[in-house]
Amino acid sequence: MARPAKWTVEIALDESGDTTRAQVRLAAAGGTTYHGIGLVHGGPRGVHLPAIAAELALARAFSDLTEELLEAVASDIEADARGPLAVLQGRA
Repeated sequence: MARPAKWTVEIALDESGDTTRAQVRLAAAGGTTYHGIGLVHGGPRGVHLPAIAAELALARAFSDLTEELLEAVASDIEADARGPLAVLQGRA
C-alpha cells in the first residue's frame, strides 16, 4: 500500500422476538464494500439472552465478512497472477 487508506466499519444490531440479527459493512477507501450477516435464533431450552445473542450474532457477522473478504483477495490475486490460486483453498 503506497499510502495510508481509511476503511470504515458500520455495525447494525436488530432484535425481533427471539431473533437477533447483526450486519457488518466494511467500506474501502476506493468505494468497494463488503458485508457480513449473523443471525441468532432463540437460545438453549427456549431461553433468550439478548446480550449474549448480540455478541454471537456479531461474531457470526464478522466471520461472514471475513469469508467474503478472503474470497475477494483470492480473486484479486488470481486476476493479477493470471492463473488459479491454491494458497487459500486449504485454510481452516
